[in-house]
Amino acid sequence: MTPQRFDEITARYPLLRLALAGDFCLDRYFDIDPAKAERSIETGLVVHNIVRVRCQPGAAGTILNNLVALGVGEVRVIGCCGQDGEGYELKRALSLMPGVCLEGLVEAPERRTFTYTKPLILRPGLPPEELNRLDIKNWNPTPAEVRNQIARHVERASKDTDGLILMDQVDLAETGVVTRELLEEVRQALLRQPKWLVLGDSRRGLRSWPPISFKMNAAELKAMSGELTNTVVECQRAVERVAASNGRAAFVTLADRGIVGAAPGGPSVSVPSLPIRGPIDIVGAGDSVTANLTAALAAGATLTEAMELAMVAASLVIHQLGTTGTASVAQIRSMLF
Repeated sequence: MTPQRFDEITARYPLLRLALAGDFCLDRYFDIDPAKAERSIETGLVVHNIVRVRCQPGAAGTILNNLVALGVGEVRVIGCCGQDGEGYELKRALSLMPGVCLEGLVEAPERRTFTYTKPLILRPGLPPEELNRLDIKNWNPTPAEVRNQIARHVERASKDTDGLILMDQVDLAETGVVTRELLEEVRQALLRQPKWLVLGDSRRGLRSWPPISFKMNAAELKAMSGELTNTVVECQRAVERVAASNGRAAFVTLADRGIVGAAPGGPSVSVPSLPIRGPIDIVGAGDSVTANLTAALAAGATLTEAMELAMVAASLVIHQLGTTGTASVAQIRSMLF
């Protein structure tokens, strides 16, 4: 990719209108100073004193953070939060982000806001040490009215956006945002708008999803296809068949081996990852890939160009410690050229 081509693609980012439907959670970081440790008089246990609390959108919000960092003109949030303190913090964090529209964020008093609480011990000169995470999740199915409201927001988005990202983060089916109703609405929307760009990612697998662009890792590809995915070549063959079956581009991330992708009927492409430059934290790398693939494809990039940009962004993100990082256009350009 030449600098001129890079500028041509990224110059279109501020003109894009994208929708992002999925499980938005609150990433709440507790920065702990070990020098201020105490011992509880009542229990005798060590007390970790928190010196700073940082709140930012996580899960689908991590994709959003990356889209905003890229300067995408408008990102329409489609999701759900509770009417609780965590929901207040999540909405506040989302509202501070430029170009983000929150009309599709449904407030449900019967739901808890999905939250990852991450205690970090900070020692001078050392990477942050993350203690056991504390999660808040919903264990019951998402109420029907909430499901239907979310599906209606997807229907509206199909009429006036350049693309949609689906991000399913929950472990228990039908307890999050990506439900049967949402997937059926996506299926119907693609019948009406067959050229609408839709890319999906799910930790529980994509087997029953509509024919959209799939973004997976090797284990997810193997679970869905039943094929061997131990080598890059095996992944290339399998992803070609997924793309042909869906009639849409498909992508598989391979950690330090990079990414492979294929368009329907075409040969697969492999793009390597960048070398490691120091300590890394892989949290958020996959979400940065999802954001960059979608933005680049919506802006007219080729499959290979989009994958190259995604790999540079992922490299930038994994070298940001103690946070779920992002990569801006300027940072990507500097790394490329």
